[in-house]
Amino acid sequence: MYIQTEAAGPVMMRSPLGVRIIDRVCCKCFNKDTWYRGYVLLLTFLCYCCYHLSRKPVSVVKTVFHQNCSALPDYNSSDPTACDWAPFNHPNYQELEGSLDYAYLFAYAVGMFFAGHIAERVDLRLFLSLGMMLSGITTALFGMGRLWNIHLLSYYLAVQIFGGLAQSSGWPAVVTCVGNWFGKGHRGLVFGVWNSHTSIGNILGSLIAGVWVSTNWGLSFIVPGLIILAMGLVVFLLLPTDPKEVGCSPPDHHGQHIVDHRTHGETGYEDVSTHQVVPVVGEEIAPLMTDSDEDVEERKRPPREAEAISFFGALRIPGVVEFSLCLFFSKLVAYTFLYWLPSYIKYVAHYDATQSADLSTMFDVGGIAGGIAAGVVSDYSGKSASTCAVMLAFSAPMMFIYQTYGNVSLRVNIVLLLMTGFLVNGPYALITTAVSADLGTHKSLKENSKALATVTAIIDGTGSMGAALGPLLTGLISGPSNNWNHVFYMLIAADIISMLLLMRVVFRELCCRQT
Repeated sequence: MYIQTEAAGPVMMRSPLGVRIIDRVCCKCFNKDTWYRGYVLLLTFLCYCCYHLSRKPVSVVKTVFHQNCSALPDYNSSDPTACDWAPFNHPNYQELEGSLDYAYLFAYAVGMFFAGHIAERVDLRLFLSLGMMLSGITTALFGMGRLWNIHLLSYYLAVQIFGGLAQSSGWPAVVTCVGNWFGKGHRGLVFGVWNSHTSIGNILGSLIAGVWVSTNWGLSFIVPGLIILAMGLVVFLLLPTDPKEVGCSPPDHHGQHIVDHRTHGETGYEDVSTHQVVPVVGEEIAPLMTDSDEDVEERKRPPREAEAISFFGALRIPGVVEFSLCLFFSKLVAYTFLYWLPSYIKYVAHYDATQSADLSTMFDVGGIAGGIAAGVVSDYSGKSASTCAVMLAFSAPMMFIYQTYGNVSLRVNIVLLLMTGFLVNGPYALITTAVSADLGTHKSLKENSKALATVTAIIDGTGSMGAALGPLLTGLISGPSNNWNHVFYMLIAADIISMLLLMRVVFRELCCRQT
């Protein structure tokens, strides 16, 4: 059955002002579909870079909230906590710092479930831009605590809670936007490259925060906050969230793709799977194959407006529950590294705060390669669950090796961090992007395009619960004695559980291949 698509034309009614200008100036010399797909991919990449850039500073600044004051230059006080920042100047400082992470990540996880529901029912561009601006304000408010000399734990907890709620707007919105523009073909590779925004944002956030961490840590938050706030304005003016807004053809979500040749001066439609052009007679398609009576009747029916899927309807999509639970433990591991790695490096390798922040970026560099590699393998094999399971199986022993030999030398530390980041972030990146997009456009939905944000929110929201739990447990387990061995045992156990939770989907993939 061939599906007639609307002729691509300039549909600028819903597009933002900046896009109308770009459409007139920049799209004349390029293929319109190709231009806008690349443009949206780059803009959403920068958008989520800013999200991660603004949430990274807290892991860097932790290293100066409580430190060995006697080891600092020009220290001449008899009070061993004189250089610490109250209320983190107590022996239980790691528990207090862990509570900051938990407050943010728990609010983020709860907000995620509502964000996906809301994103499919409002203007996606306005939702995303407002979320970015609020995220910038809350990030800057944390740093203002330093300038305003605030020492109340309740203030920082409140800022973290509101910051987590604001940042939960980002992921369902950007994944839905990219999913609206890109079809199933090579989705793993596209999302693998695109998802490097997570690691690049972490790297930039660490580097920016590291500039002021030892002198005025308030700026470590204020500068990233201003950056994401400004990017929110850019999104409001320049982001088209759907091909229909600018008259581009929709993507192929289920292996069938129709190209409208009338936009290229020809008369017909092409089924890309067969590369045959179907001639147009008036406004009707002259099919090369005879359709069944049911297909003819289906084509005659007027198109129905897609309805947003319910929460429980999304849970019934095959694979959503398994990947959600897997991501709970996978993200627990990834976010423990995100929030505690600089502190661990400072304690074990005895570097200063800036050096520890810079060295921790190697984990994210490895994560970039891991996300891309996972996407490529998933595209080639068609087995996303098996790809994740294999990487999870190798990441458990890799974490043990890093914990045992990471402090031998700087060179060994860098190499092991790269390898650990590669294996830990690969499955996490694949599940939150390509897998979520595939499940959100699953064939069981029958072309309902309004499920992507909800499915993405369920999967990443469940994962974010684990992300909230990991840093909290790390603060409790390590304790005043800095018992990092037990922390790594927890991470290894979580990684193994994550792998086991995927076994049902892995067996299904392997059985399908054999049959």
